[in-house]
Amino acid sequence: GSATSVQCRDCGYLAQCPRCSTPFTFHAPSFLLCHQCNRRTSSPTHCPDCGSGRIRYLGVGTQRVAEEVSGAFPGARILRWDRDTSQGRGSHEAILAAFLRHDADVLVGTQMLAKGLHLPLVSLVGVVNADVGLHLPDFRAGEGTFQILTQVAGRAGRSFFPGRAYIQTYNPDHYALRGVADQTYEAFYDEEIAFRRALGYPPFSRLVRLLYADPSFAGARRQAVRLFERLRQEIAVQGLPELEVIGPAPAYYQRVRGRYRWHLLLKGRDPARLLADFPLPEGWIVDVDPVNLL
Repeated sequence: GSATSVQCRDCGYLAQCPRCSTPFTFHAPSFLLCHQCNRRTSSPTHCPDCGSGRIRYLGVGTQRVAEEVSGAFPGARILRWDRDTSQGRGSHEAILAAFLRHDADVLVGTQMLAKGLHLPLVSLVGVVNADVGLHLPDFRAGEGTFQILTQVAGRAGRSFFPGRAYIQTYNPDHYALRGVADQTYEAFYDEEIAFRRALGYPPFSRLVRLLYADPSFAGARRQAVRLFERLRQEIAVQGLPELEVIGPAPAYYQRVRGRYRWHLLLKGRDPARLLADFPLPEGWIVDVDPVNLL
């Protein structure tokens, strides 16, 4: 899209999907799209809350970046690689093949560009707003940011052309960003492993995530609180003081496709063992060693 959110300058109204707890993304020329459930609606010309016409488009999407690149370099041939341009069968391969043939000079895209692509003619990589994933409520946020920035920087300079990467960040002193800039995995690892050890996160423990979704916010919360109490009692009965129950709390994406999401975390040496003979109520999703906590 062109902007990641649409807001009223006067009253602060934010255009949000009524089925998901996420802002609509603005797609030029005039529609809003939810990137969770694909709900589509027209972009407001006036605020539905206060009637103001001062509608502001915030954030930068790939469409907007491509427009800015085109304005800065009028002669450049530009390709986009994102969910809007790669929905058809074989579209990923077609875009990549066109770029490899040098049918375009600049490729603008989302995080999919960071994957292990071999692009011999690329000599420059730019990352816009590298902090997007840095402060997510997930203990792997720093690791994920370091990983993806290191990967995307590695797309430049893979042949006889020297490579360079520019990273836009508001947190240049964060250890994950310093590790990327200095290309020092060991320095990043030392700080990250100390953080994990201090808080007892993997690899010093294991996690199980329990997720419940319900059309009612109160219903989801009630089920989460009920399970939390039962788990605490079971831990006491089994004598597992090293096992911790974190939560209950709304998930980061609190509402998706009309269903409210609440979750719990079990943290310890072997949290899955607790659930082996513990009958979970219907509707709970169990994720052992979860990849993300969002």
